[in-house]
Amino acid sequence: MDLTKIPSPCFVLDESLLRKNLELIQHVQQEAGVDVILAFKGFAMWSTFPMVRQYLKGATASSLHEARLCFEEMKTKAHTYAVAYAPGEFGKMMQYSSHITFNSLAQYRRFRGRLQKYPEHISPGIRVNPEWSPVGTDLYNPASPGSRLGATAEHFKNGLPEGIEGLHFHVLCESTSFDLEQVLEKFEAKFDRFLPGLKWVNFGGGHLMTRKGYDVAHLIKVLKSFRSRYPNLEVILEPGSAIAWETGFLVARVLDIVKNNGVKTANLDVSFTAHMPDTLEMPYRPKVRGANTDPGPKDPNQYRLGGVSCLSGDYMEVYGFDKPLKVGQKIILEDMIHYTMVKTSTFNGVTHPSIAILREDGQLEIVRKFNYQDYKRRLS
Repeated sequence: MDLTKIPSPCFVLDESLLRKNLELIQHVQQEAGVDVILAFKGFAMWSTFPMVRQYLKGATASSLHEARLCFEEMKTKAHTYAVAYAPGEFGKMMQYSSHITFNSLAQYRRFRGRLQKYPEHISPGIRVNPEWSPVGTDLYNPASPGSRLGATAEHFKNGLPEGIEGLHFHVLCESTSFDLEQVLEKFEAKFDRFLPGLKWVNFGGGHLMTRKGYDVAHLIKVLKSFRSRYPNLEVILEPGSAIAWETGFLVARVLDIVKNNGVKTANLDVSFTAHMPDTLEMPYRPKVRGANTDPGPKDPNQYRLGGVSCLSGDYMEVYGFDKPLKVGQKIILEDMIHYTMVKTSTFNGVTHPSIAILREDGQLEIVRKFNYQDYKRRLS
């Protein structure tokens, strides 16, 4: 690829790689007899939705704005779940939703009357907490002790509230099919008595079925086994990362190289805290094309990669390069499409990366550029 044709900074999605992921997900849907929908919290690049709609039936939304985006750009109503619904927004959310999941029994009781008055049926569900998760990072673990997400089994001693049609759980994060298998054991042990009387169950997200090495055949086996036990249920999965996993990158440019106490830092025109916050929150080290993520002490060309914001911790520890970096040189940070654009900010007023699509015919299309007005309009 000719990097000179790509502005910096810029997110670039490869359309052919996105289709490859969607085709695999379609295979899972067809073989297992389940519905996979897109989680906007992981990937909401709506300029790609004409392609996404060819493979996925819908999307899950966690807010009024996401529900509206689903209605306008996915051309269907959303499976909506929010930690808590604001009374002033709930009516609008119902206009854009086919399913609404409540985080607590109290929220369901508070809004049930409004649901019943709505002319079109919206299928209500409750998020439950099976109290087990394979996720080791507390920040991303919905089943940690005292979690605010979902109702535990102790809340259902008197059964499910009248009118509930589905259950939802979400305790995975970039997990395997074997993790799902274990979660289902915990889920069924606590909630199986309710399942024969319901219409649907939502397994949430975190199913990273498009990652290399993921056992897709085992996933299909697990899903088919569950469906055989509960043939009355529509089974829904809502991954975010899996849709856009390894479908693109972030182009950055070296603005300056500084050296202090023997440490060389290449300061870039992107920011880890503003444009790649998961690298600091999760945390994880992104791969850099052509660079060694774990250089040895004898590697001569070692650089920290520094972000352009004033946050002192806005950097990644050293990478090893074949040749010394130069000011003006472009570098590529890999796999920067999921959980990046959805979480970016304009902290410090730093330039937001443009968004581009590398089309299947090899043409690069810049679909969005950001400017001062985008920064200013977020403030007042």
